[in-house]
Amino acid sequence: MPPANQDIVVQIATEFDGLNVHRPGIERLVAAVCKRFELAAATVSIAIVDDDRFREVNDRFGAGKSTSDCLSFDLSEDAKPQSAKLFELVLNGEMAVKQANLRNHSSEAELALYITHGLLHNLGFDDSTESQAKEMHDTEDEILQQLGYGLVYNTHIKTEQRKRGTDV
Repeated sequence: MPPANQDIVVQIATEFDGLNVHRPGIERLVAAVCKRFELAAATVSIAIVDDDRFREVNDRFGAGKSTSDCLSFDLSEDAKPQSAKLFELVLNGEMAVKQANLRNHSSEAELALYITHGLLHNLGFDDSTESQAKEMHDTEDEILQQLGYGLVYNTHIKTEQRKRGTDV
């Protein structure tokens, strides 16, 4: 059963100006993910950066100067599910804008996908195998659909539904 009183703190630092950041929506998303996974207390720090800054951070933590959508760090002192969590996410805002345009949805929805993806990694999800990735991405889309973002990761499903006239 989800905790009745959640103590969820969301901190957002925006270093990328090309994206409209809707703080209440992000706070609602983080709270929903924490509730779904029965976290009573969590502090989630989110940095939204441009691609150059993302590459710097990625390089600093040993992944080279490659780019991606999201880096996630679990800085919690205790791994027990009921203990307070401390999560940090670094999101590539520039990539969010580009991918949203390519995938025909809003930048806000793409950013919500990155936040959900990072949180799921911090909660133990893995996407290194095909079956793990499917489970993770299906969970992302389920959460995002419940919050009104629609299918964000599995946009190919949305496209197929439109072709068949069964868009949801």
